[in-house]
Amino acid sequence: MKAMAVKLMHAVQYNSYGGGPSGLKHVEIPIPTPKKDEVLLKVEAASINPVDWKLQKGVGRPFYPRNLPHTPACDVAGEVVEVGQGVQNFKVGDEVVAALTLATGGAFAEYATAKECFTATRPPEVSAAEAAGLPVAGLTAHQCLTEAAGVKLDGTGPQKNILITAASGGVGHYAVQLAKLGNTHVTATCGARNIDFVKGLGADEVLDYKTPEGAALSSPSGRKYDAVIHCATAIPWSTFKPNLSPNGKVIDISPSLSNWLTMAVNKLTFSKKQLVQLMVNPKAENLDYLVKLVKEGKLKTVIDSRHPLSKAEDAWVKSIDGHATGKIIVEP
Repeated sequence: MKAMAVKLMHAVQYNSYGGGPSGLKHVEIPIPTPKKDEVLLKVEAASINPVDWKLQKGVGRPFYPRNLPHTPACDVAGEVVEVGQGVQNFKVGDEVVAALTLATGGAFAEYATAKECFTATRPPEVSAAEAAGLPVAGLTAHQCLTEAAGVKLDGTGPQKNILITAASGGVGHYAVQLAKLGNTHVTATCGARNIDFVKGLGADEVLDYKTPEGAALSSPSGRKYDAVIHCATAIPWSTFKPNLSPNGKVIDISPSLSNWLTMAVNKLTFSKKQLVQLMVNPKAENLDYLVKLVKEGKLKTVIDSRHPLSKAEDAWVKSIDGHATGKIIVEP
Protein backbone atom coordinates (compact mmCIF):
# COMPACT_ATOMS: atom_id res chain seq x y z
CA MET A 1 0.00 0.00 0.00
CA LYS A 2 1.14 3.51 -0.74
CA ALA A 3 2.13 5.50 2.31
CA MET A 4 -0.18 8.47 2.66
CA ALA A 5 2.25 11.36 2.94
CA VAL A 6 -0.46 13.96 3.48
CA LYS A 7 -2.70 13.58 6.51
CA LEU A 8 -5.09 16.41 5.63
CA MET A 9 -7.00 17.16 2.45
CA HIS A 10 -8.96 20.06 0.97
CA ALA A 11 -12.71 19.50 1.00
CA VAL A 12 -15.89 21.54 0.54
CA GLN A 13 -18.59 21.16 3.18
CA TYR A 14 -21.67 22.79 4.61
CA ASN A 15 -22.30 22.98 8.36
CA SER A 16 -26.03 23.72 8.38
CA TYR A 17 -29.11 23.57 6.17
CA GLY A 18 -29.78 26.38 3.71
CA GLY A 19 -27.37 29.06 2.57
CA GLY A 20 -26.94 27.89 -1.03
CA PRO A 21 -23.46 28.50 -2.48
CA SER A 22 -22.52 30.87 0.34
CA GLY A 23 -23.16 28.03 2.82
CA LEU A 24 -20.28 26.03 1.31
CA LYS A 25 -17.04 26.18 3.29
CA HIS A 26 -13.51 25.28 2.17
CA VAL A 27 -11.87 23.21 4.90
CA GLU A 28 -8.86 21.04 5.62
CA ILE A 29 -10.00 17.70 7.06
CA PRO A 30 -8.33 14.31 7.65
CA ILE A 31 -8.09 11.95 4.67
CA PRO A 32 -10.69 9.23 5.34
CA THR A 33 -9.65 5.63 6.01
CA PRO A 34 -11.40 2.91 4.01
CA LYS A 35 -13.54 0.62 6.17
CA LYS A 36 -14.29 -3.02 5.43
CA ASP A 37 -15.31 -3.51 1.76
CA GLU A 38 -14.37 0.10 0.89
CA VAL A 39 -11.71 1.65 -1.34
CA LEU A 40 -10.01 5.01 -0.85
CA LEU A 41 -9.88 7.07 -4.03
CA LYS A 42 -7.72 10.00 -5.01
CA VAL A 43 -10.46 12.05 -6.65
CA GLU A 44 -9.85 13.03 -10.28
CA ALA A 45 -13.36 14.29 -11.05
CA ALA A 46 -16.70 14.67 -9.31
CA SER A 47 -20.05 15.72 -10.66
CA ILE A 48 -22.94 17.65 -9.14
CA ASN A 49 -26.62 16.67 -9.26
CA PRO A 50 -29.71 18.64 -8.17
CA VAL A 51 -30.12 16.25 -5.25
CA ASP A 52 -26.89 17.68 -3.78
CA TRP A 53 -28.22 21.23 -3.27
CA LYS A 54 -31.72 19.94 -2.47
CA LEU A 55 -30.22 18.04 0.49
CA GLN A 56 -28.52 21.26 1.59
CA LYS A 57 -31.97 22.90 1.50
CA GLY A 58 -33.17 20.21 3.91
CA VAL A 59 -35.41 18.07 1.67
CA GLY A 60 -33.86 14.84 3.02
CA ARG A 61 -34.15 15.66 6.73
CA PRO A 62 -33.77 13.82 9.05
CA PHE A 63 -32.27 10.96 6.99
CA TYR A 64 -29.94 12.75 4.55
CA PRO A 65 -27.30 13.88 5.05
CA ARG A 66 -26.51 11.63 7.99
CA ASN A 67 -24.23 14.09 9.76
CA LEU A 68 -23.26 17.75 9.61
CA PRO A 69 -20.81 19.07 8.53
CA HIS A 70 -21.44 17.27 5.23
CA THR A 71 -19.15 16.93 2.22
CA PRO A 72 -21.56 16.84 -0.75
CA ALA A 73 -21.71 15.00 -4.07
CA CYS A 74 -22.09 11.29 -4.84
CA ASP A 75 -20.47 11.02 -8.31
CA VAL A 76 -16.74 10.34 -8.27
CA ALA A 77 -14.00 9.05 -10.57
CA GLY A 78 -10.43 8.53 -9.44
CA GLU A 79 -7.55 6.23 -8.61
CA VAL A 80 -7.60 3.61 -5.87
CA VAL A 81 -4.87 4.50 -3.36
CA GLU A 82 -5.83 2.17 -0.51
CA VAL A 83 -8.13 -0.83 -0.11
CA GLY A 84 -10.07 -1.78 3.00
CA GLN A 85 -10.32 -5.25 4.48
CA GLY A 86 -12.27 -7.72 2.34
CA VAL A 87 -12.02 -5.84 -0.97
CA GLN A 88 -11.79 -8.44 -3.75
CA ASN A 89 -12.04 -6.69 -7.10
CA PHE A 90 -9.79 -3.63 -6.83
CA LYS A 91 -6.18 -2.93 -6.04
CA VAL A 92 -4.03 0.15 -5.54
CA GLY A 93 -3.52 1.94 -8.86
CA ASP A 94 -6.86 0.95 -10.42
CA GLU A 95 -8.81 3.72 -12.17
CA VAL A 96 -12.46 3.56 -11.16
CA VAL A 97 -15.81 5.36 -11.02
CA ALA A 98 -18.11 5.07 -8.02
CA ALA A 99 -21.48 6.09 -6.65
CA LEU A 100 -21.24 7.39 -3.08
CA THR A 101 -24.28 7.29 -0.80
CA LEU A 102 -26.59 10.26 -0.26
CA ALA A 103 -26.21 9.79 3.49
CA THR A 104 -22.45 10.32 3.49
CA GLY A 105 -21.58 11.99 0.14
CA GLY A 106 -17.89 12.90 0.03
CA ALA A 107 -16.96 13.62 -3.61
CA PHE A 108 -16.20 17.34 -3.14
CA ALA A 109 -12.78 16.52 -1.71
CA GLU A 110 -9.30 15.43 -2.74
CA TYR A 111 -9.93 11.89 -1.43
CA ALA A 112 -13.12 9.89 -0.92
CA THR A 113 -14.07 6.41 0.25
CA ALA A 114 -16.44 4.30 -1.86
CA LYS A 115 -18.13 0.97 -1.21
CA GLU A 116 -16.76 -1.79 -3.43
CA CYS A 117 -20.33 -2.80 -4.40
CA PHE A 118 -20.94 0.69 -5.92
CA THR A 119 -17.59 0.89 -7.77
CA ALA A 120 -16.75 0.02 -11.38
CA THR A 121 -13.47 -0.12 -13.32
CA ARG A 122 -12.77 2.81 -15.65
CA PRO A 123 -10.87 1.90 -18.85
CA PRO A 124 -8.31 4.37 -20.26
CA GLU A 125 -10.65 5.23 -23.18
CA VAL A 126 -13.06 6.88 -20.71
CA SER A 127 -11.83 10.09 -19.07
CA ALA A 128 -12.39 10.77 -15.37
CA ALA A 129 -14.77 13.64 -16.21
CA GLU A 130 -16.82 11.48 -18.60
CA ALA A 131 -17.05 8.70 -16.00
CA ALA A 132 -17.90 11.09 -13.15
CA GLY A 133 -21.13 12.10 -14.89
CA LEU A 134 -22.48 8.55 -14.89
CA PRO A 135 -23.31 7.38 -11.35
CA VAL A 136 -26.40 9.36 -10.32
CA ALA A 137 -27.67 10.67 -13.67
CA GLY A 138 -26.66 7.71 -15.85
CA LEU A 139 -27.93 5.09 -13.40
CA THR A 140 -31.20 7.00 -12.96
CA ALA A 141 -31.77 7.10 -16.72
CA HIS A 142 -30.83 3.41 -17.00
CA GLN A 143 -33.16 2.35 -14.19
CA CYS A 144 -36.06 4.47 -15.53
CA LEU A 145 -35.82 2.83 -18.94
CA THR A 146 -34.95 -0.77 -18.10
CA GLU A 147 -36.86 -1.34 -14.85
CA ALA A 148 -39.72 1.16 -14.81
CA ALA A 149 -40.40 1.50 -18.57
CA GLY A 150 -39.42 -2.07 -19.52
CA VAL A 151 -37.21 -1.05 -22.46
CA LYS A 152 -34.69 -3.67 -23.58
CA LEU A 153 -31.51 -1.73 -24.42
CA ASP A 154 -30.39 -4.42 -26.87
CA GLY A 155 -33.32 -3.45 -29.12
CA THR A 156 -35.13 -6.80 -28.86
CA GLY A 157 -38.30 -5.61 -27.11
CA PRO A 158 -41.56 -4.38 -28.66
CA GLN A 159 -41.45 -0.79 -29.89
CA LYS A 160 -42.37 1.78 -27.27
CA ASN A 161 -43.09 5.48 -27.51
CA ILE A 162 -41.10 7.33 -24.86
CA LEU A 163 -41.35 10.99 -23.82
CA ILE A 164 -38.31 12.49 -22.06
CA THR A 165 -38.79 15.89 -20.40
CA ALA A 166 -35.83 18.23 -19.75
CA ALA A 167 -33.90 16.11 -22.24
CA SER A 168 -30.83 18.36 -22.36
CA GLY A 169 -30.08 18.00 -18.64
CA GLY A 170 -28.00 15.43 -16.77
CA VAL A 171 -30.47 12.54 -16.58
CA GLY A 172 -32.30 13.57 -19.76
CA HIS A 173 -29.30 13.58 -22.08
CA TYR A 174 -28.37 10.05 -20.97
CA ALA A 175 -32.01 8.89 -21.18
CA VAL A 176 -32.35 9.97 -24.83
CA GLN A 177 -29.19 8.10 -25.83
CA LEU A 178 -30.04 4.95 -23.86
CA ALA A 179 -33.65 4.89 -25.11
CA LYS A 180 -32.43 4.95 -28.70
CA LEU A 181 -30.36 1.79 -28.04
CA GLY A 182 -33.72 0.12 -27.41
CA ASN A 183 -36.58 -0.21 -29.87
CA THR A 184 -38.10 3.19 -29.04
CA HIS A 185 -39.51 6.30 -30.65
CA VAL A 186 -38.30 9.23 -28.52
CA THR A 187 -40.11 12.54 -28.15
CA ALA A 188 -38.14 15.01 -26.05
CA THR A 189 -38.69 18.44 -24.51
CA CYS A 190 -36.04 21.12 -23.91
CA GLY A 191 -35.46 24.84 -24.32
CA ALA A 192 -35.27 26.36 -27.80
CA ARG A 193 -31.46 26.75 -27.65
CA ASN A 194 -30.99 22.99 -27.11
CA ILE A 195 -33.29 21.59 -29.82
CA ASP A 196 -30.44 20.75 -32.23
CA PHE A 197 -28.37 19.34 -29.36
CA VAL A 198 -31.16 16.94 -28.31
CA LYS A 199 -31.80 15.91 -31.93
CA GLY A 200 -28.08 15.17 -32.14
CA LEU A 201 -28.43 12.78 -29.18
CA GLY A 202 -30.91 10.79 -31.27
CA ALA A 203 -34.37 12.10 -30.31
CA ASP A 204 -36.96 11.52 -33.09
CA GLU A 205 -39.08 14.56 -32.19
CA VAL A 206 -38.12 17.56 -30.06
CA LEU A 207 -40.52 20.06 -28.50
CA ASP A 208 -39.64 23.52 -27.17
CA TYR A 209 -41.28 23.39 -23.75
CA LYS A 210 -42.23 27.08 -23.96
CA THR A 211 -44.44 26.65 -27.07
CA PRO A 212 -48.13 25.66 -26.70
CA GLU A 213 -47.40 22.16 -28.14
CA GLY A 214 -44.41 21.77 -25.86
CA ALA A 215 -46.36 22.86 -22.79
CA ALA A 216 -49.13 20.39 -23.72
CA LEU A 217 -46.48 17.65 -24.28
CA SER A 218 -48.28 16.59 -27.46
CA SER A 219 -46.26 14.47 -29.89
CA PRO A 220 -45.88 16.16 -33.33
CA SER A 221 -46.68 12.79 -34.95
CA GLY A 222 -49.72 12.27 -32.73
CA ARG A 223 -48.30 9.36 -30.72
CA LYS A 224 -49.40 8.42 -27.22
CA TYR A 225 -46.58 7.67 -24.81
CA ASP A 226 -46.06 4.25 -23.23
CA ALA A 227 -43.72 5.84 -20.70
CA VAL A 228 -42.55 9.30 -19.73
CA ILE A 229 -39.09 9.77 -18.21
CA HIS A 230 -39.94 12.93 -16.31
CA CYS A 231 -36.79 14.93 -15.57
CA ALA A 232 -38.41 18.38 -15.41
CA THR A 233 -40.42 19.74 -12.48
CA ALA A 234 -43.83 21.35 -11.98
CA ILE A 235 -45.77 19.60 -14.75
CA PRO A 236 -49.16 18.48 -13.36
CA TRP A 237 -50.56 14.98 -13.84
CA SER A 238 -53.47 16.50 -15.80
CA THR A 239 -51.01 17.51 -18.56
CA PHE A 240 -49.55 14.01 -18.85
CA LYS A 241 -52.75 11.99 -18.62
CA PRO A 242 -54.28 12.71 -22.08
CA ASN A 243 -50.91 12.01 -23.75
CA LEU A 244 -50.45 8.53 -22.28
CA SER A 245 -51.29 5.23 -23.97
CA PRO A 246 -53.96 3.16 -22.09
CA ASN A 247 -51.34 1.57 -19.80
CA GLY A 248 -48.89 4.45 -19.97
CA LYS A 249 -46.84 5.53 -16.98
CA VAL A 250 -45.01 8.65 -15.88
CA ILE A 251 -41.71 7.86 -14.15
CA ASP A 252 -40.88 10.83 -11.95
CA ILE A 253 -37.30 11.24 -10.71
CA SER A 254 -38.09 14.15 -8.32
CA PRO A 255 -40.50 12.79 -5.70
CA SER A 256 -42.89 15.38 -4.21
CA LEU A 257 -45.92 15.40 -1.94
CA SER A 258 -48.34 16.24 -4.77
CA ASN A 259 -47.00 13.27 -6.74
CA TRP A 260 -47.53 10.92 -3.81
CA LEU A 261 -51.14 12.14 -3.63
CA THR A 262 -51.59 11.56 -7.38
CA MET A 263 -50.20 8.04 -7.03
CA ALA A 264 -52.61 7.33 -4.17
CA VAL A 265 -55.62 8.60 -6.16
CA ASN A 266 -54.60 6.52 -9.21
CA LYS A 267 -54.37 3.42 -7.05
CA LEU A 268 -57.73 4.07 -5.38
CA THR A 269 -59.48 4.66 -8.72
CA PHE A 270 -57.79 1.63 -10.35
CA SER A 271 -56.41 3.87 -13.10
CA LYS A 272 -54.34 1.94 -15.66
CA LYS A 273 -52.32 5.10 -16.25
CA GLN A 274 -49.80 5.34 -13.45
CA LEU A 275 -47.38 7.78 -11.87
CA VAL A 276 -44.27 6.03 -10.57
CA GLN A 277 -41.75 7.63 -8.21
CA LEU A 278 -38.24 6.43 -8.92
CA MET A 279 -35.45 6.39 -6.37
CA VAL A 280 -32.18 5.30 -7.94
CA ASN A 281 -30.76 2.05 -6.59
CA PRO A 282 -27.08 2.07 -7.64
CA LYS A 283 -25.54 -1.23 -8.74
CA ALA A 284 -21.93 -1.76 -9.82
CA GLU A 285 -22.97 -4.00 -12.74
CA ASN A 286 -25.18 -1.25 -14.17
CA LEU A 287 -22.42 1.31 -13.73
CA ASP A 288 -20.03 -1.11 -15.42
CA TYR A 289 -22.50 -1.47 -18.31
CA LEU A 290 -22.70 2.32 -18.77
CA VAL A 291 -18.91 2.70 -18.67
CA LYS A 292 -18.62 0.05 -21.40
CA LEU A 293 -21.16 1.92 -23.55
CA VAL A 294 -19.06 5.09 -23.21
CA LYS A 295 -15.91 3.13 -24.12
CA GLU A 296 -17.68 1.72 -27.21
CA GLY A 297 -18.89 5.17 -28.30
CA LYS A 298 -22.57 4.24 -27.83
CA LEU A 299 -23.10 6.68 -24.95
CA LYS A 300 -21.48 10.01 -24.29
CA THR A 301 -21.27 12.27 -21.27
CA VAL A 302 -21.82 15.80 -22.48
CA ILE A 303 -19.94 18.17 -20.19
CA ASP A 304 -21.68 21.50 -19.56
CA SER A 305 -18.78 23.03 -17.64
CA ARG A 306 -15.76 22.13 -15.54
CA HIS A 307 -14.90 23.85 -12.26
CA PRO A 308 -11.92 23.51 -9.92
CA LEU A 309 -12.78 22.33 -6.40
CA SER A 310 -11.51 25.72 -5.19
CA LYS A 311 -14.51 27.24 -7.00
CA ALA A 312 -17.11 24.58 -6.19
CA GLU A 313 -19.58 27.41 -5.47
CA ASP A 314 -19.69 28.20 -9.21
CA ALA A 315 -20.79 24.62 -9.96
CA TRP A 316 -23.41 24.89 -7.20
CA VAL A 317 -24.84 28.11 -8.70
CA LYS A 318 -24.85 26.60 -12.19
CA SER A 319 -26.77 23.52 -11.03
CA ILE A 320 -29.33 25.53 -9.00
CA ASP A 321 -29.91 27.74 -12.06
CA GLY A 322 -31.27 24.61 -13.77
CA HIS A 323 -30.14 25.26 -17.34
CA ALA A 324 -27.02 23.11 -17.60
CA THR A 325 -26.61 21.18 -20.84
CA GLY A 326 -25.35 17.78 -19.76
CA LYS A 327 -23.17 17.40 -16.66
CA ILE A 328 -21.38 19.88 -14.39
CA ILE A 329 -17.93 18.56 -13.39
CA VAL A 330 -15.79 19.55 -10.39
CA GLU A 331 -12.08 18.67 -10.35
CA PRO A 332 -9.60 18.89 -7.44
